Amino acid sequence: MHKNESNNKLNSIQQLSPSEKMTVAVVGARGYSGLELVRLLLNHPGIDLKYCFATEKFSLKNFFSNSKINSVQFLLNSEILDHKTDIVFLATPAEVSLDLAPKLLKNNSVVIDVSGAFRLKNNSYLKWYGFEHTEENLLVKSHYGLNPWSGPVIESKLISNPGCYATSVLMALIPLLKENIILTDSIVIDAKSGTTGAGKKASENLLFSEVDGECLPYKISEHQHYPEIQEYIKKFTGENIDFHFSTSLLSARRGIITSVFVKLKNNITEADVQATFEKYYKDHSTVRFGSLKDNPHLVSLKKVVGTNNNFISYKVDQNKLYLFSVIDNLIKGAAGQAIENMNKYLDYPLDYGLQLEALA
Repeated sequence: MHKNESNNKLNSIQQLSPSEKMTVAVVGARGYSGLELVRLLLNHPGIDLKYCFATEKFSLKNFFSNSKINSVQFLLNSEILDHKTDIVFLATPAEVSLDLAPKLLKNNSVVIDVSGAFRLKNNSYLKWYGFEHTEENLLVKSHYGLNPWSGPVIESKLISNPGCYATSVLMALIPLLKENIILTDSIVIDAKSGTTGAGKKASENLLFSEVDGECLPYKISEHQHYPEIQEYIKKFTGENIDFHFSTSLLSARRGIITSVFVKLKNNITEADVQATFEKYYKDHSTVRFGSLKDNPHLVSLKKVVGTNNNFISYKVDQNKLYLFSVIDNLIKGAAGQAIENMNKYLDYPLDYGLQLEALA
């Protein structure tokens, strides 16, 4: 979008009266991703957050300083269909999203699902998520919202938000695979996340005493983002890849750092890697990239946590490429990208309402 077009679009959005704004609800508002959605939506000038839903009675009025929270109603999941909004975010477990999404679509709401319930088109939900998928027709129609790769517009009313690990991996690898400059049989991915990536459900292995001072591998060869990465590498690049994929929990609340180790094709240089990311991301404001030597801040969790940014950095040693992709798992990996997809559906600027500063 050209600067003048963008300015005109922003002016038209800012002139919307309260009655003209799209109404929004968040289901699963008490979870980590749900809370992040509420925080960001309260500060979004182009929508009206009406309802928050959860499985038990609750209020979030003491969580936020934004006075808009006083006009939000806090309701039980059982009341969702009686309180219609234009857009509903599902920050719920995949099984819950699978149950709610068809009902909300019949209620004529746009559904943006932050779970994995509608991501996998070609893999077994029983194997990777532990349940049989009962909505094959919706699965086929759902839009996988990885920006900018999923296209300039969204036509489906069911939007599937990418997984956090998958986002960090796909954003780093897709440009290199599209330009055919890396070998596909040598990819090793080591991804580490803060503990909020495991959700809010009580679990012994997530107790402070268990994770403090640790870096704990989990779901090795079994993580549900593995088939997601495979599917969307194929969709966006045409390449079939098989790779090592390791996931670990960091002794930190939030943030993901993904390290990718891969071999370059003959005569590919660091300048070629730089040119590749420049080609695909120079106009994408949330992606910042550069060589590790010149940009050491791009591997810092502290500098990305709290933002909707994706930091990508790299070092080339002969034919070896060391590649790093860093995001906030709760924002770029969940709530922020979900709001990007809302913005795209509404034809708003992609990063509208997402100009965020790092928490550090």
